[in-house]
Amino acid sequence: MLELRSLRYQAATASEPVLRGVSLQLEPGRPALVAGRSGSGKTTLLELVCGLANPTGGEILWHREPLTARQRRWLCGLVFQFPERHFLGLSVGQELKLGQRRLGWERAEQVLSQVGLQGLSLQQAPERLSGGQQRRLALAVQLLRDPRVLLLDEPTAGLDWSVRDEVLELLDRLGRDRVVLVVTHEPELFAGRVEPEQSWRLEQGVLRPLGEPVRAPDHGR
Repeated sequence: MLELRSLRYQAATASEPVLRGVSLQLEPGRPALVAGRSGSGKTTLLELVCGLANPTGGEILWHREPLTARQRRWLCGLVFQFPERHFLGLSVGQELKLGQRRLGWERAEQVLSQVGLQGLSLQQAPERLSGGQQRRLALAVQLLRDPRVLLLDEPTAGLDWSVRDEVLELLDRLGRDRVVLVVTHEPELFAGRVEPEQSWRLEQGVLRPLGEPVRAPDHGR
């Protein structure tokens, strides 16, 4: 179980915190969803969970044990909103082998099949793939590390409707044996796929049940 306890974050140059006491309990097999507008702190939340940044208050725990940033980086896999901007390999094979010096092609083909890219040429350039294929390749790169926590930043952004459905079905399968946390500005796409009690809205740095009405910004705070 991954647990966030009263997580708070405020950049050194900011006058207001981005996150104000965020608390969550996330379990394998029960995907969780955090919705919010652009700039609401959704990506910051993922960066804290995966160890790319440290909270200014609160704790992040795995099975009730506090985690360091290094431990969180080993535990988590993060797929960015536009993963194609982070590809470094000149080919699909090179992209999969980054950080995996002993990766065998059998294992590479196995993980590609897991994300629905079976038969894809390992010599194909990542930038020549479709948007849906690029999203799947980014997932494959993370799955090679076998993360216990999978973090997805706007996984449906920029995809057409048919590809969105394919990606959502893939996420359903991947979430069966690991913790999955999705952040999105399109929560309606996940209706019926995430339990209502596992769905929240991030608003003015505070996490609220997704079903609560959106509040007007408090400019006087």
